Amino acid sequence: MMFSLHQRTKTMLLAIDSGNTNIVFAVFDDADKIRGEWRSSSHSERTADDFGVWLGQLMGDVGLIPDDITGAIIASVVPATLFTLKSLCRDHFHSEPLVIGERGVDLDLKALVDRPQDVGADRLVNAVSAHQNYGGPLIVVDFGTATTFDIIDADGNYIGGVIAPGVNLSLEALHMAAAQLPRVAIQRTEKITGKATIEAMQSGIYWGYVGLIEGLVSRIRDEFGAPMKVVATGGLAPLFAEGTDAIEELDLELTLRGLAEIHRRNTTK
Repeated sequence: MMFSLHQRTKTMLLAIDSGNTNIVFAVFDDADKIRGEWRSSSHSERTADDFGVWLGQLMGDVGLIPDDITGAIIASVVPATLFTLKSLCRDHFHSEPLVIGERGVDLDLKALVDRPQDVGADRLVNAVSAHQNYGGPLIVVDFGTATTFDIIDADGNYIGGVIAPGVNLSLEALHMAAAQLPRVAIQRTEKITGKATIEAMQSGIYWGYVGLIEGLVSRIRDEFGAPMKVVATGGLAPLFAEGTDAIEELDLELTLRGLAEIHRRNTTK
């Protein structure tokens, strides 16, 4: 008698978060645990087949195979990547993906803004995830290509937000516009006043963004008129959380867990 060396798990979800800088892929098991997480540049010229081979190899490193995947969901703010990612799900994982923003995908929230169709998919996913895990009202600060502040009311509705230039974007613009200013690493400085150009730039970026966070959080709370929890996500969130008490919760998997929750809501009705 022969036995399979690979036992298929009941359900496995491939969640894809396609941002302006990176595409993040994650596999959730049926206990909502992330079994693997991988990143690729949003600017790569990879085809669906390229992604399929790459992901298949990485999944193998954590004991998974493409046939384990039983569902898929995509959030993308880069329209050019969507066709490739859909093809990846269909051709390599044999799953028809749910796509945030497409007809029939229910987020179970209201976007109470002038043009709901213009709100980035990632921001709505973050709103779902944050309210599910932390309640409301709250502010979600996402350190991405842009630094965004999204406001969710007590009922979980998305009621608007603020978009500021991202930290890396600001640093790159400073370097490109001023010939004598070098590229510098983003890090916390011990003192505000720099004694050299690099220290001065690092202080300006780090403490300038801390001031941005504290100022906007305070003004948003004043305008909302009630206490609001602040949740931060994105790659630079831990660094800036060290410099301010305005950030109360760090959740680096906020978007991915939001995708998993939306998939659950749309497949268990």
